[in-house]
Amino acid sequence: MKIIECPRDAMQGLAEFVPTEQKVKYLQTLLEVGFDSLDFGSFVSPKAIPQMRDTAQVLAQLDTTVSATKLLAIVANVRGAQQAAEQALIRYIGFPLSLSEEFQKRNTNKSIAEALTEVAQMQELCGQHNKELVLYLSMGFGNPYGEPWEPALAGEMTRQLDALGIRVISLSDTIGVSNPATIQDLFSTLITAFPHIEFGAHLHTSPSTWREKVAAAYESGCRRMDGALLGYGGCPMAKDELVGNMPTEKMLSYLQEKGVPLGLNQEALSRSLQQASHVFHSLLNRCHSR
Repeated sequence: MKIIECPRDAMQGLAEFVPTEQKVKYLQTLLEVGFDSLDFGSFVSPKAIPQMRDTAQVLAQLDTTVSATKLLAIVANVRGAQQAAEQALIRYIGFPLSLSEEFQKRNTNKSIAEALTEVAQMQELCGQHNKELVLYLSMGFGNPYGEPWEPALAGEMTRQLDALGIRVISLSDTIGVSNPATIQDLFSTLITAFPHIEFGAHLHTSPSTWREKVAAAYESGCRRMDGALLGYGGCPMAKDELVGNMPTEKMLSYLQEKGVPLGLNQEALSRSLQQASHVFHSLLNRCHSR
């Protein structure tokens, strides 16, 4: 079972900048927990995501020798992928490819066809630099823009990515519209049709729906799941404040109930939860007081 912790996703929408040293302290504790991967930052335009403008500085200060956790960075174009590929400590490069033309333009300022062209270039870059490209299928569970959407779209896109040699694809519930039936349908169908591809779940959820969503993904064979401690975050480009990330600690509790061996450092996890509460509660409280 692979658990990917996503502090980058949790922080990116915060209006107030999290100081670099605070990011480093939080990420360092997360490294000690022993997650499979850590989505720690992004190489994107600072105008688009100001919170991530210090990703290179954060990376330079992390001590990765304390953990086997692999670092993952998100990019929005080939230029960002080149920056990430040049960083020896980064193992995964993530790119959001949408099933929605509208959201692809909002998120990366390009059409789906243009994005696919860049995916091919990114895949080549990853091969040259010994990285793994992770494709996030944004709007993987629904579309709020009135565009056609059906589960078959994910299969069609996966076939195109398979042809490019992509081996890790994460279905992303960008606006939190997934339900157990859709989750189960997508994962059971895709995992059966593409057994050589590792499918992940990047689910957004409300406090009342997290369990049914993680259960549907796990019972359908998904063994790669994203989460963020305390469930903070979401996609700032989607402008949706009703849902947050899958709370990692709740996802872990479900997996423990199922008897899944996780091998995590519980003491470091407890420290990380305390830091997450401090980082996010203090910033959000200051924002609300203005």
